[in-house]
Amino acid sequence: MKLYDKNAVAKFLDMTPKNVERLTSKGVLQTVGETKLYSLTEANHAYIRYLRDRNPETEEAVDLNEERAKLTKAKRLNEELDLALKRGELHKAEDVKKIMSATLINFKSRLSAIPAEEADKLATMTDKAKIFLYLNTKIKEALAELSNFEEIFKEEIQEDEEGND
Repeated sequence: MKLYDKNAVAKFLDMTPKNVERLTSKGVLQTVGETKLYSLTEANHAYIRYLRDRNPETEEAVDLNEERAKLTKAKRLNEELDLALKRGELHKAEDVKKIMSATLINFKSRLSAIPAEEADKLATMTDKAKIFLYLNTKIKEALAELSNFEEIFKEEIQEDEEGND
């Protein structure tokens, strides 16, 4: 059987040599005979047993009361989410995606239309400052529409709220 010093064991168990010494003094890890050397396999198994004993939650045994408490908590959370949906405090992800997609598509269309709609007007303008102000106004109008999505999608929002009652 090959034996290893505390440095090799520490490296194998992903810890410091000082921690190996501490575990040895606690009786978790055992040196072989009178030497200060360890069997790597034995050290590994002893450390695993030590970790299992320290953290019994990882064992296969199920605590029935704990499981009931988790189930009760999950049911309560589910009821709270349903209530928040009915109150309109919470929205389904699919509804949010639908409205956000439509909003962004409309916004993109609105911005894309600015050059075509304003080309004739801009062609007659020669003052850069006036062109900047004019385009800035048109962009701000498009942004104002984006920020006012509730009015744009009023029907869809009302349908969603009615569907939640």
